[in-house]
Amino acid sequence: MKKILVLFGGNSYEHYVSCKSAKSIVENMDKKLFCYELVGIDFDNKWYRFDDDLSYLENGKWKDTHVVPIDNIIEFIQKFDVVFPMIHGYSGEDGKLQGMLELFDIPFVGCHTLASALGMDKEMSKILFEHLGVPQVPYLILEEEKQKEIETRIGFPVIVKPANGGSSIGIVKADNKKQLKKAIKEVKQYDSKIIVEKFVKARELECAVLEKNNRIICSCLGEIKSANEIYDYNAKYVNEKSYTTIPDDLPDKIIKQIKEYAKQIFTRFHCNGYARIDFFYEEESNQIYINEINTIPGFTSISMYPKLMEHEEISYTDLLTILINSAMSK
Repeated sequence: MKKILVLFGGNSYEHYVSCKSAKSIVENMDKKLFCYELVGIDFDNKWYRFDDDLSYLENGKWKDTHVVPIDNIIEFIQKFDVVFPMIHGYSGEDGKLQGMLELFDIPFVGCHTLASALGMDKEMSKILFEHLGVPQVPYLILEEEKQKEIETRIGFPVIVKPANGGSSIGIVKADNKKQLKKAIKEVKQYDSKIIVEKFVKARELECAVLEKNNRIICSCLGEIKSANEIYDYNAKYVNEKSYTTIPDDLPDKIIKQIKEYAKQIFTRFHCNGYARIDFFYEEESNQIYINEINTIPGFTSISMYPKLMEHEEISYTDLLTILINSAMSK
């Protein structure tokens, strides 16, 4: 039986989403094939073995339970056959953790250092999207001297968001200069590098990509139905009126094109294992825009990635088995 180490937590704003994802993973893991241990990383980047009721992961209070500090991290993780990083955001999804694991030849699930770093930094992602010829909305990397260019080069309304982040944290819409100033101040709480994008009234579509037996599978498309005007953190995790669905009214040509873009991005970013790639579809102009790539998409009970794979007749449990086996074969 293979020993799997599931990592969760981390020092990013997505800490609590990570806890929920880890809980779902261990609940659905095939216990006939794998045994597991859970390790949480707190906001001070200290590592702890967690062995208590999984409900403490759901409410984010795992640190208040029976936890044991890990003194020698490398020595500890080398006891496992595979590490399953489920840490969103800084330090867990941006290549730092992946680089450490690669340095010590420790097999792990998901994208390696380069793809993780590129996917996390939206500025770098956008540069590559442009190089690949994948359409994207007009944008600027916000610098002091460029603030005056926003109105002339992009035009209101705009979306202001951190260049490094996920779970829709820190995303703000601005309809005028006054709101823009306020939005910039708010987003600076999350990242010193800020992206300003043209707001488009579009459908939000997601494609799950999975590497299985050296073959790339692109799922059907999922659609986000946000209860708010933009799919921010509140709409995603708080407002129960938001939901996801698999639409049946998309033109075949649009579905095909998005899947082709998704496969191209997954390949050219040198992704491993899995990723979720998000798009905008502006119906009025029949235009597709790439939004972003997520190298560690959410794995909670309501997350889009496992739901899309279930629609491809790959159950949550089978999906985990595929990802773990793929990590061991690299």
